[in-house]
Amino acid sequence: MYFSKKTLDQSARLTANWEDEVRRSAAGNAERKARWSTVSDLEIKRLYTPEDIVETDFAGDIGAPGEYPFLRGNQATGYRGRCWTFRMFSGMGSAKDTNTRWRMLLKEGQTGLSTAFDFPTLMGYDSDSPKARGECGRCGVAIDTLDDFLALMEGIPMDRVTTSMTINPPATALWAMYCAAAESNGVPLTKIGGTIQNDMLKEFIAQKTFMCPPEPSVRLISDTVAFGTRHVPKWNTISISGYHIREAGSTAVQELAFTLRDGIEYVEDVIRRKGLDVDEFAPRLSFFFNAHIDFFEEICKMRAARRIWARVMRDRFHAKNPRSLWMRFHTQTAGCSLTAQQPYNNVVRTAVEALAAVLGGTQSLHTNSLDEVLCLPSDHAVEIALRTQQILAEETGVANTIDPLAGSYFVESLTNKMEEGALAYIEKIDGLGGMIAAIEKGFPQMEIADAAYRFQQQIDAGEKVMIGVNKYENAAKQEIPVLDIDERIEEEQIARLAEVKRKRDSRAVKRDLDALKSACKTGKNVMPFCIEAVKDRATVQEICDVYREVFGEYRDPGLY
Repeated sequence: MYFSKKTLDQSARLTANWEDEVRRSAAGNAERKARWSTVSDLEIKRLYTPEDIVETDFAGDIGAPGEYPFLRGNQATGYRGRCWTFRMFSGMGSAKDTNTRWRMLLKEGQTGLSTAFDFPTLMGYDSDSPKARGECGRCGVAIDTLDDFLALMEGIPMDRVTTSMTINPPATALWAMYCAAAESNGVPLTKIGGTIQNDMLKEFIAQKTFMCPPEPSVRLISDTVAFGTRHVPKWNTISISGYHIREAGSTAVQELAFTLRDGIEYVEDVIRRKGLDVDEFAPRLSFFFNAHIDFFEEICKMRAARRIWARVMRDRFHAKNPRSLWMRFHTQTAGCSLTAQQPYNNVVRTAVEALAAVLGGTQSLHTNSLDEVLCLPSDHAVEIALRTQQILAEETGVANTIDPLAGSYFVESLTNKMEEGALAYIEKIDGLGGMIAAIEKGFPQMEIADAAYRFQQQIDAGEKVMIGVNKYENAAKQEIPVLDIDERIEEEQIARLAEVKRKRDSRAVKRDLDALKSACKTGKNVMPFCIEAVKDRATVQEICDVYREVFGEYRDPGLY
């Protein structure tokens, strides 16, 4: 037991006396609200005491940093040993434009790269596709061929800087380009590090960039995991992502539960399909969470995530390597918490959310820019966002001690509540036959839709507050600089693509694509074939068209 009987008796007496005093003076001390709850609507008591964590076992439930169950962090020395990676999400217009932004951020102190791709690239279409018109470079960088990727990485030390790529359906093609670019720059695959998001289950649940149906989509992910395990040992071949689940309107508990259950699905598939031992690949699994505005709820969610994952890997998959039990995760502050109204308020929101991520123990962090609700971030706004992280790391003292909130009656109680709620969801999804089966039944989609609807009702009723939206509104418009993507970007990108197609060996490309198609049909790992294809200048769409032809295309059933 965490507390002695004497301490619990003292706590009970003091709490009872305090409650009597509150009742006697209630007329003069009425609370401002009848019900207090988190952003996710978990009810919050007015006071937490040792009795709220009476069942907590210190060694088994909290423990020490760097030790099972890793509630207090994976690393024994926390941020005293190494600070989190400053990884700003960047992608705009052409590969050259994005390379310029990357160089600026690295010069200003960013320590890792993160790539946003435009919608055609995200969906597996080239810039010259009729489906891509008007979208080239608009919400990220346009990448069609290896030439684009080489321009993107120009002057970037690929053996020293890690790169994250937010790409899902075409992940095999974009990762193949990264591998080919590294080799072209004289960097062996064993030396490159980074992450491909490559999480299709959350796409079906929340973000909705699809290509193929769930089953073959997961098969392609397992191919990348197996290839990375054998040939690219420093690469995280999947970032199991709760971020977009939360952006779609989920609660914190739903984000936690659905993300971890997606992770379980991927581990099961790699073991079943590829025959790998869990300890061969689990240490390179990574996660991605949202840091929303409810400060303590987010901290507790991240702490609970580590403990649940450690127990799942030990008890469900019988992992023996301690690193297999680690939940390593990147965090991004909540885009859905930003407002177009009074946009400078977003600087404050981002700072609070970033602090929650740090106190939750994130390994990597992206802070949103104040203008992201309106456009791609400007140089000025992204610099403020980066400086926010640097101030947290170097001025506030939050990195001085490890997991400073451990032992708080409130924090430990809320962490336990988050874990209980997530495990209940995981058990229900297990009962439905796993996450793919649950997605096909529409279960997580409908749970998120219901949660989003309830939250909007609370905003409309004023039960939840968004400053500048439903409280302290101001009719005066605040003008901020907006980054505009020149329309000529599309014309120039299409012209570059045409030139690559004109110069390449078309017979070699056809041979490569035929070999990829055969690999898809016979169950061979697609990654070696993708790498050969991109080296011969096969395009992103040409590779993805092979997948669409062999595996079919997915259409969202549109559940209501």
